[in-house]
Amino acid sequence: MISYAITDPSTLDFNHLERDLKRFSQKASMIVYRDKSNVSKNEAAFVQAAKMYDFEKVVIHGNPSLAKAAGADGVHLSSLQLDEIAEAKAMGLFVVVSTHTLEELKKAEVLGADMATFSPIFETPNKGAPVGLEVLRSVTSQVHIPVLALGGILTEEQIRACERYGASGFASIRYFGA
Repeated sequence: MISYAITDPSTLDFNHLERDLKRFSQKASMIVYRDKSNVSKNEAAFVQAAKMYDFEKVVIHGNPSLAKAAGADGVHLSSLQLDEIAEAKAMGLFVVVSTHTLEELKKAEVLGADMATFSPIFETPNKGAPVGLEVLRSVTSQVHIPVLALGGILTEEQIRACERYGASGFASIRYFGA
């Protein structure tokens, strides 16, 4: 099962980067650096430090060129960036895409994304109504790329439920941030 840690400024402190990455590496098989307020400042340092740990993939959020320049394994694109999948693939990047509907998920697959998150599964702050496990089961059965459940995943019980309902893994900020 894939466990994908999504970092943000509340969970990753560059003054204690090695400590934080060690904590993430104990639970996560993949990690993404995401800081929407601090574009193009810490990506290379993050990638260099994260590569010292046993993550299968080290990913940068939002910018394929920046991910490539920083030496990341891949890029995580938003659902508004589906048209950038081909560009990222041409750069040799592993591509993760955020999706919120079956249509977005199918489009991401057709365009060549390697993996997608699908959210929100459970209640999570500021993300709208959760879609629930039955919708997760439905969408995962209609695509062939790995789908990671995202949104409100805080417990081992929720992780196991997502796996039972067809997810190839899960992604979270708060689960890994504690």
